[in-house]
Amino acid sequence: MKLKNTLTTLIVTGLMMVNVSVNASKPVKPNIIVIYLDDLGYGDLSAYGATELKTPNMDAIANEGVRFTEGYATSATCTPSRYGMLTGVYPWRNEKARILPGSAPLIISTKQETLPKMLKRAGYQTAVIGKWHLGLGDGNLDWNGHITPGPNEVGFDEAYILAATQDRVPTVYIDNGYIDGLDAKDPIYVNYKKNFDGQPTGKDNPELTTMKWHHGHNCSIVNGIPRMGYMKGGKSAIWTDVDMADHFLDKVKSYVHDHKEKPFFLYYALQQPHVPRTPHPRFVGKSGMGPRGDVILEADWCIGEFMKTLEEEGVLENTLIVFSSDNGPVLNDGYYDDAVEKLGNHTPGGMLRGGKYSMFEAGPRVPFMTYWKGTIKPGVSDALVCQVDLLASLAKMVGVEAEENDSEDILSALLGKSNKGRKNLIVEANGKTAYRTGDWAMIPAYEGSPMSWKSGNETAIAPEFQLYNLKKDIGQKNNLAKSNPEVLQKLIAEFEEIRGKEYGGLKK
Repeated sequence: MKLKNTLTTLIVTGLMMVNVSVNASKPVKPNIIVIYLDDLGYGDLSAYGATELKTPNMDAIANEGVRFTEGYATSATCTPSRYGMLTGVYPWRNEKARILPGSAPLIISTKQETLPKMLKRAGYQTAVIGKWHLGLGDGNLDWNGHITPGPNEVGFDEAYILAATQDRVPTVYIDNGYIDGLDAKDPIYVNYKKNFDGQPTGKDNPELTTMKWHHGHNCSIVNGIPRMGYMKGGKSAIWTDVDMADHFLDKVKSYVHDHKEKPFFLYYALQQPHVPRTPHPRFVGKSGMGPRGDVILEADWCIGEFMKTLEEEGVLENTLIVFSSDNGPVLNDGYYDDAVEKLGNHTPGGMLRGGKYSMFEAGPRVPFMTYWKGTIKPGVSDALVCQVDLLASLAKMVGVEAEENDSEDILSALLGKSNKGRKNLIVEANGKTAYRTGDWAMIPAYEGSPMSWKSGNETAIAPEFQLYNLKKDIGQKNNLAKSNPEVLQKLIAEFEEIRGKEYGGLKK
């Protein structure tokens, strides 16, 4: 009898071990959410060192997940970063991946591999809610009909978006290819070259504006705010700027409620703190830094409310969250809104040099966190990680083959199981590229302005090569190109092997 019990125990134990082994080899398919902010700097979160702003909800993701100290967008500007994140392809490989006007055609090919397409093959329902800014249509767009191709044609089952940015027309929401709330009797017209007869502009009618433009934003006036581009009509569909954050929050909460029974991928693309900064009255004055600080606090609150929803809907422990920003910070980006005057002791880029539009570190290096309650152990990682790697890494996790491109499998680093990320990275700003590997940052010699006339940020453009040891000089103050010629030549060779010798820089 004793022998029989022993044999039974051994058999049961063996079956359990086989079962564990089989289950361990199965793909893991949690819900996946990418929370993506717009122009949020490395130093804008208290989890990343900010002392003048308190961001408890974003901090919770950072402190209860993995906070990456070397997390990168692919670019120091918005459209290219979003392109790289969704396609797994460096944006400099696509000459159309530049900051787009609101009327630009779609720059992602409908035949191209994308993150949502890959996840759909793994059985995921996919959605984008928030800012798009990757173009719409094929160049002959009818805003009053079906707006296609767009997010739906590159892998998203559901898409509720603003076409480009809050400062560009058309100032309407687009719901799965159709303008939300549009009255057919009041069609909408958009033009980025010529104004429509009788339509006031920020340049000619400043008395009609409630926000003053500084540069570039002097065309059609909507809700008292002068925008980029011209628009007329569509009055019933025009958004209310101060309600945008709440509007998108309601949409993502409803999405989770409606799709919680099966695996879903949600790209939640918040518009803050991009200009025009229009915090809801609940947040006006809360930061003491003017509208820029206020909308960062507003975004933090939205994220907190969204996390509550995930918990209430019972999906938090089965959801991988990736949090990041499309590029680094900018203060004056087209409007007079006290971002410079009320900055005080806050440093949006933290200890990093530069900002939006810059190849210095504060341009492409951004807040980057991963969170999965009960699965990812809290920690800080200095692994080199990039948003372009989400495609290959998540494909590995869900057990689907993804098209090979610039995306690398760094899943172990993203899940906090390894401190090893990618070996090197090429970052981009306004068509010019730089190189990151190990402790080093190398910026080739380029013609152009060392300062961005738009924002005042340093572009990192100079007529000589630049080489920085980031471990010893995170602020990039000491150019070591002349004193370390062997390191410089090695990095140039590695850079050109990936980028090609004809990269638009000056001769070395």
